Amino acid sequence: MDVVTLIGFAAAVIIGVSLGLIGGGGSILTVPVLVYILDVDPVLATAYSLFVVGSTSLVGAGTFMKKGLVNYKTAIVFAIPSFIAVFLTRKFLVPWLPDPLFTLGDTAVTKNVGIMVFFALIMLAASISMITGKKCKDCDENEEIKFNYPMIALEGSVVGLITGIVGAGGGFLIIPALVLLARLPMKMAVGTSLLIIAAKSLIGFLGDLSTQTIDWKMLLIFTGLSIVGIFIGSALSKRINEKILKTGFGWFVLVMGIYIIAKELLAL
Repeated sequence: MDVVTLIGFAAAVIIGVSLGLIGGGGSILTVPVLVYILDVDPVLATAYSLFVVGSTSLVGAGTFMKKGLVNYKTAIVFAIPSFIAVFLTRKFLVPWLPDPLFTLGDTAVTKNVGIMVFFALIMLAASISMITGKKCKDCDENEEIKFNYPMIALEGSVVGLITGIVGAGGGFLIIPALVLLARLPMKMAVGTSLLIIAAKSLIGFLGDLSTQTIDWKMLLIFTGLSIVGIFIGSALSKRINEKILKTGFGWFVLVMGIYIIAKELLAL
């Protein structure tokens, strides 16, 4: 095993740690690590990311389920349209995308470049959410949950589409939706979000089994290390200020997103 591969696998642990520390963000790192360190094709990397994020989030959700911090009714209402969107996106939309996507004069924008730039834009949105995000002051843990069904379904579909294209779990979109639309307490929103991300990502990965050649050995090692990381992150979360950590991670993701956009566009 060469040094670059070892660095990539070490990054897998860091991805899990970030999920354990702040309940999200790991998926934002997975695709860049797979593409730029482990030299995985961007389309295949988004498929691998779905499996890694889904498996790791499922382990994380288990801890919240044991504490009673998962609202299953909310998860079902949100998840059904999201499941449909992510599966259809991976099964039909991603393979259907032309390569190159389009041309600008004499410059051809390939599918791989388009996916990475779109992913970077999602990273920028995630970073802004983490840097400026505020807790819901009006959320009462004893308040009866009221569903805005159309908005929750629409949000689920949008998150499913984004997840399908870029392989990101979408926690930075799901958690605000659960807090604002279903009025879940923050901790329960995180637990419910992890369960939704796990199911949605793994179902999306099923759409890739017939269209991608999977290196199961590499994928399972990477996923296993990420799961180890989530336990480390959960232990560290008790000692580190969540607000400072989340803001710092947001700035890191912002820089990474700008770097990816610059790298991909300068390579055209």
